[in-house]
Amino acid sequence: MPRKGMRSIFFRSSSPSRTSIPPSSPSLRFSESLMEDNIEIVESLLKKWDSDFSTYAKITSLFHGDRTVAKQYIHSVKGLQSAMQYLVTQNAASDKLVKAQNLMERDMKRLEKEFYQILSANRDHLDPESVSTRSSRSSASRSRLSISDLEDDELEDELPVAGESKSEVKRVSVAAMADLKSIADCMISTGYAKECVKIYKIICKSIIDEALYHLGVEKLSLSQMKKMDWEVLELKIGNWVKAVKIGVKTLFHGERILLDHVFSASVAIKESCFAEISRESAMRLFGFPELVAKCKKSPEKIFRTLDLYEAISDLWPEIETIFSYESTSVIRSQAISSLINLGDSVRTMLVDFEKAILKDSSRTSVSGGGVHPLMRYVMNCICFLADYSGVLADIVADWALVLQSPLPESYLGSPGPEDSPISIRIALLILVLLCKLDGKAKFYKDVALSNLFLANNLQYVVVKVRTSEPETSSCQQYASNYELMGWSRVFESLPENPTIEISPEQAKVCFKRFNTAFGEAYRTQKSWVVTNPKLRDEIKVSVAKKLGSVYRSFYSRYQFRFGSEAIVKYAPDDLENYLSDLLYRRGGAGSISSSYLSSHLRSRLSR
Repeated sequence: MPRKGMRSIFFRSSSPSRTSIPPSSPSLRFSESLMEDNIEIVESLLKKWDSDFSTYAKITSLFHGDRTVAKQYIHSVKGLQSAMQYLVTQNAASDKLVKAQNLMERDMKRLEKEFYQILSANRDHLDPESVSTRSSRSSASRSRLSISDLEDDELEDELPVAGESKSEVKRVSVAAMADLKSIADCMISTGYAKECVKIYKIICKSIIDEALYHLGVEKLSLSQMKKMDWEVLELKIGNWVKAVKIGVKTLFHGERILLDHVFSASVAIKESCFAEISRESAMRLFGFPELVAKCKKSPEKIFRTLDLYEAISDLWPEIETIFSYESTSVIRSQAISSLINLGDSVRTMLVDFEKAILKDSSRTSVSGGGVHPLMRYVMNCICFLADYSGVLADIVADWALVLQSPLPESYLGSPGPEDSPISIRIALLILVLLCKLDGKAKFYKDVALSNLFLANNLQYVVVKVRTSEPETSSCQQYASNYELMGWSRVFESLPENPTIEISPEQAKVCFKRFNTAFGEAYRTQKSWVVTNPKLRDEIKVSVAKKLGSVYRSFYSRYQFRFGSEAIVKYAPDDLENYLSDLLYRRGGAGSISSSYLSSHLRSRLSR
């Protein structure tokens, strides 16, 4: 039996049976000679490279220059291992085996030191971000790279000449990865994997933790986040969205590449090492969105919540690949849990958003019949929601549609086969909004202005969502209603057929009635607005065309019949000038009210 403390790995290699080789066999004598040579070589190298006895060994690395010394050292360790395996077959209690074991312990101590020094000295070159950017180049050959397996000319080809600016960092990092793999292979094969892995875990875990700290990823509790002002939490969310992309695509990806290379000799070691290095930091990274989802919800937070959902969703293929080990399944589960909770949070906020629109009870009418602040705010939110249509499609895919308030049947239609769940949801929000605006139109005492208000707001929807026939047709109907109601008295003041001859007295009455009706219409509508330029032009052209043609004919026939009497107040060209001055925004008329948003709507949306 081997002496106490001897590594069991020495018994794994097959060796000839002691009874199968006679003591006088030439093969046995050759093995004894080779065994003694191997022990002597190792002993000689240790005398030179034992830092306890050599100042030179304290300040010089085995892995310097062309790595000739390192290759000799690695080969000598393999020779020593062969010698020990042979000695075990002959006499497991021999003094030579004890000596060989002591030499092996000293060898491993030296390699352990080299492993630590290489990792520590090359932190900047072996950080996961640097490693991940090189992963796509020659990945297959890199995975097989080992200094002990390379000839001098192969090493020269693998490591670019140091004079080139870009090649220098690459040369150092590739060499360091090769050195680490060479040491790891040797220590694993000789049964000293534990010592090697311990060093690797300590250093690489600190690199990951430090990198995430500099990216702003903090360890926060739910109670801490609930106490934060939304402005502070919003900044942290924005920072996290940037950090998670770097964390997944560079830090954890690069660490997985480095581990797969250095510990390619053992799948079990790669898995356990990566799990221990990444688990705590990855759980902290992917746990943040779930905490956000558990905080107080309000519609104004929906966009940042969608940012979180979109970030994880976009990175999921990489997350699934990088954390594919069974031992890292808890990290995948945390990412999925965050997605589920974020989705629930978004659905809740969509419902709250619809309720906030329905609960709006302001009786404020917009000066001039312009676009209502509620319309502007809600439609802007809906347009922003449309930017997230991809992730929203996932979130609402299996979500049953429940109306918060009954809508008029005329607003509802059967969804077509091409209508997606998210388009139906957005359409519902718009319908709820339009119903609300119908009610607000009743606050205008002037029916013409009420119709202009509806035309303005519906046109705003048409422009925002690029809808077609039904909404555009309704908008034109409201515009026609405005013309009919707003200019009916003006039209009625003129003869139905201006070409029919009437008496001068009748003409005088018509001119006076027209002067009064047109003046009143102009003064009344001077403060009215049509915010959309296209709709404004269409309305004004329509009014000018209908009114102008009738009045010009009447004017041409009767203007010279009254002598010096000031009966005719407006020439046809005057009408065009007056009409062109109408329906423009003046002094902020129809503009969005910041006080309305802050004091009324936002208070509703945050309840």
